[in-house]
Amino acid sequence: MLTGTGKQFSAGADLVDFENHLTHELARSHEPYNARILLPLTQRIANSRLVFLAAVNGAATAGGLDLALACDLRIASERARLGETYINVGMAPGNGGSWFLPRLVGSGVAAELALTGDIVDAQRALEIGLVGRVVPHEELLSVARGLAGRIAAKPWRAIEATKQALQASWQLDLGAAMKASYWTTMSLQHTDDVLEAVRARLEKREPVFNQDIEGD
Repeated sequence: MLTGTGKQFSAGADLVDFENHLTHELARSHEPYNARILLPLTQRIANSRLVFLAAVNGAATAGGLDLALACDLRIASERARLGETYINVGMAPGNGGSWFLPRLVGSGVAAELALTGDIVDAQRALEIGLVGRVVPHEELLSVARGLAGRIAAKPWRAIEATKQALQASWQLDLGAAMKASYWTTMSLQHTDDVLEAVRARLEKREPVFNQDIEGD
């Protein structure tokens, strides 16, 4: 689970640090600001075999919004404010936002957010698909932990395969996605978890899955 430690989730760049970067000729010509920190972190979250949940507790703007969008799930506090605000400082989305936004909210809404730099409240973010749900601020962490716990209780192989299938569907046509899901199902049905789940249903009890993740 990813959340902010203060009043905000992540409000983007430290403007003082950004100014220093812009006035340092060598740094400015060598690489984009925050390229060594935020970009690798966002890529690592998006490409991880694990599921990431963003609990958006306050402002999530520019790179901070993109960081939340890289997560698989997003829950927002009623106090949350979200915006792709790069254009307000003369920049374009630089942390994956131009890739995440259209896939989550559609090309038209993505263009409006990125071109205006507008910040939307939590309810509007829910309406357009930036977040999956909005909860009272004081309940945010408990709701997020509850959802994370429900997911963590599922078979880890199925969690990993589901995340991979959802991500792959963004690049595949229906036929290729169906073929991929066929082979995924073939692989999963030979695991002990599936047999345990079926037996648990037949015996009217809760399943007990092996939660030791291979490779960790």
